[in-house]
Amino acid sequence: MSRGTLLLFAVAVLIGLPLIVVALSLLNPQWDILSHLWQTVIPEYISHSLILLICVGLGVTVLGVSTAWCISQYDFPGWRYLSWGLLLPLAMPAYITAYTYTGLLDYAGPVQQLIRQVFNVSIGDYWFPNIRSLGGAVFVLCVVLYPYVYLITRAAFMQQSTAAFESARTLGAGSFKSFWRVAMPLARPAIATGVTLALMETLADYGTMEYFGVTVFTTGIFRTWYGIGDAQGALQLSALLLIFVIVLIMIERYSRRRARFYQQRSSNRTPQRRPLKGWRAGLASFICWLPVILGFLIPASQLLWWSVEKSDIWLEASFWVLTGNTLWLGLLAACITVLLALWLAYGRRRHPTRPLRAAITLAGMGYAIPGIVIAVGLLSPLAWFDHQIIAASKWLFDVNPGLIFSGTVIALLFAYSVRFLSVSLQTVSSGLEQITPQMDDSARTLGASGRRILWKVHLPLLKSPLLAALILVLVDVMKELPATLVLRPFDFNTLAVRAFEMASDERLADAGPPALMIVAVGLIPVMMLSRALRNKSIKTGD
Repeated sequence: MSRGTLLLFAVAVLIGLPLIVVALSLLNPQWDILSHLWQTVIPEYISHSLILLICVGLGVTVLGVSTAWCISQYDFPGWRYLSWGLLLPLAMPAYITAYTYTGLLDYAGPVQQLIRQVFNVSIGDYWFPNIRSLGGAVFVLCVVLYPYVYLITRAAFMQQSTAAFESARTLGAGSFKSFWRVAMPLARPAIATGVTLALMETLADYGTMEYFGVTVFTTGIFRTWYGIGDAQGALQLSALLLIFVIVLIMIERYSRRRARFYQQRSSNRTPQRRPLKGWRAGLASFICWLPVILGFLIPASQLLWWSVEKSDIWLEASFWVLTGNTLWLGLLAACITVLLALWLAYGRRRHPTRPLRAAITLAGMGYAIPGIVIAVGLLSPLAWFDHQIIAASKWLFDVNPGLIFSGTVIALLFAYSVRFLSVSLQTVSSGLEQITPQMDDSARTLGASGRRILWKVHLPLLKSPLLAALILVLVDVMKELPATLVLRPFDFNTLAVRAFEMASDERLADAGPPALMIVAVGLIPVMMLSRALRNKSIKTGD
């Protein structure tokens, strides 16, 4: 193994360090801590997590599959707008949606005020569902996360063979029977993949659970770390949460492995959308508009209202300091992550050895791991490094340099690189796969070194993937909440943290402007995705 490959291997392992730390804690269980946690909180965390996984899984399946089927198979008024409009909830972080629905549906919100005025009743004289509950968390996660299922299942429906549906209709099967007996079994791997992604986001969520008072592993890790000051307990809980995530990853890999046994569209014939009229067109419109209204239009309208109501916040210097902090932190993290992804992906292309590929796979697993787990797994080794540096500095120079890694922006940038490297790595890798190896061979024949080939041949061809990766990481960093809460330096805030703090203090209207800014930036990758899907549809003639 050359020095360059060894360096690549070392960097990839370093990025995977938090996961290694958390995983190693499984090999060294602290039985006294685990026993205490088991007697107090773990059964509740497990039961709430399982209820969330089951209910959110069912909800996103119903919403995602029904909308994907309507958009891919039928022609009804507005289907072109809805085909990209159904992606809009991706721009809305779940914790921000939770704030908006609380503002609308809580006892002081406009909906209950209207009920009291219209029916002349007081608080306690009528029943109204409590949004800040486990059921409310399920509702919020369903309307925010269903696009994962919609996006992947829609692609699966559009790739299915038209011959299979024609055969089913020839045998007398109606629309519902064709859907249930033909389309659903063929799309099952895609549905499983989309649901698994949504469930990973469910396990990783902290902001919604904390705000609604739902006790799950993420809230438990945070309270154990900050409330009790028990680092080992937080590490053990992180390890238990990691087991849930690993099980979901295995399910997702299994579903993808099964995908190759299913039939793909082999005919060049373009699938014909069946026109709908009357009540059928109305039903399809209702099915597709409902999640868009619940997942984006209502929360966005509430945020706009709060932003107008608190318009003075937009003029405050502190707000723009927060915006500046968020942007420069996001841009710096995005640049570091994209450069790392380019280096690792190009190194893997040049030296595809098994150890290097395994190390890069480990480094790219961060996106599936909750931010709170990465933060806990990172703090222990960084604190150890800091203590070693302080001890050495005191011994050599009698100077205490203070914390260099933990409690500084370096820790945040490290955590963001671990969490979002996968996003940029996949984008850059797919761009590199479009460049044929023959181009590398030709440049090498002309005497170009590997560095020169990257600079002169690959980089000009990778402009679009690199820009896309940069934007995706920037937006993800702006929305990231738990890792930022744990690792941010003292007296350093971002828009996501400010929105969380305002909501936690029940100043929901004050959370409007920072939340709206996050959503506005989050619309950029959604528009990029919609444009990419539209271009693909035009190329395939659909």
